[in-house]
Amino acid sequence: MHTPAITGSGVFTPPHSISNAELVTAFNAYADRFNAQNAAAIDAGTQVALAHSSEEFIFKASGIEQRYVMTRDGILDPAVMHPILPERADAEPSVMAEMALDAALKALAQAGRDPAEVDLVICAASNLERAYPAVAIEIQSLLGAGGMAFDMNVACSSATFGLQAAADMIRSGSVRCALIVNPEICSAHLEWRDRDCHFIFGDVATAMVVERKGDAKGAHFEVLSTRCATQFSNNIRNNNGFLRRSHIGAMQDRRDMQFMQNGRKVFKEVLPMVSQHIANHMADEGVAADDLSRLWLHQANKTMNDFIGKKVLGRTPAAGEQPNILQDYANTSSAGSIIAFSKYSDDLEEGSTGLICSFGAGYSVGSALLRRCS
Repeated sequence: MHTPAITGSGVFTPPHSISNAELVTAFNAYADRFNAQNAAAIDAGTQVALAHSSEEFIFKASGIEQRYVMTRDGILDPAVMHPILPERADAEPSVMAEMALDAALKALAQAGRDPAEVDLVICAASNLERAYPAVAIEIQSLLGAGGMAFDMNVACSSATFGLQAAADMIRSGSVRCALIVNPEICSAHLEWRDRDCHFIFGDVATAMVVERKGDAKGAHFEVLSTRCATQFSNNIRNNNGFLRRSHIGAMQDRRDMQFMQNGRKVFKEVLPMVSQHIANHMADEGVAADDLSRLWLHQANKTMNDFIGKKVLGRTPAAGEQPNILQDYANTSSAGSIIAFSKYSDDLEEGSTGLICSFGAGYSVGSALLRRCS
């Protein structure tokens, strides 16, 4: 049995950003347009008028201040309200593969590894650009990596589930050097016309190199233990898919074809599930709250993270102990906890213990206990 270690990580940040102020201006213009077009139905009581959004509402509800996107085109147009990405020819790299490649090369450079040394690529993301061929295999080809590659989708928990899969394969000896990539084009599945969620998501890609601890070329994080769990719920759902055209009239632009969430139920049900999951994981591994130097949590909502951090540590986390990045990136689904890890891990001292945890639709939750090594 071999000990797995994270030897490199990388983040691709898209070139465009949208502030809350810009988002509110666009949404409110859309709401005014909608209300004017449906004035008769609104007056008759058969249609509900859309209320305005505000910067204060967004920040209070989420802690988000801005988000990065692959394109601004369409998102801020009241007549469109979704990103417009040019279609690419089959011979061109897909958008997800291109994003992942950037993050992957950064992670490999940090690990001191050549792409040819990689013998496993896992593309773990909440949405995949196509059903097949696997995006992971395209990334493998663009990198010039060997071995095998496959896609994985466990919504916002995809990165930690991918980490467990890679770590287990390292332990067993079936692979030597794995690359987990999380390209998230969340702007494309977000419903920008819904006041309750139009501010939630942003785009990004992250990557981690996981290999045998004995092969590490420099500072790294030993993967002490991983744990994943799922429990079915409809409270976060997207009904789009290849069967859509098989249902009469289903090709129309229905609300349930984009991100759907019952926020109150998610908050009430996910918080205790995640807190207990982390507590059980730590207890089983003999890790006390005082042993943790860093919590890298899923970046969905600041209030949720504050609650989980306080529950896990038994106190309010100290400054820097539980880093948040969602104020800049918004919710980037599976990539959020990895952005936090990549940006806020180098300062930890030798022997420090940290925990990555992501959670979301499914419900799903994944965690990894790590130790800093030189």
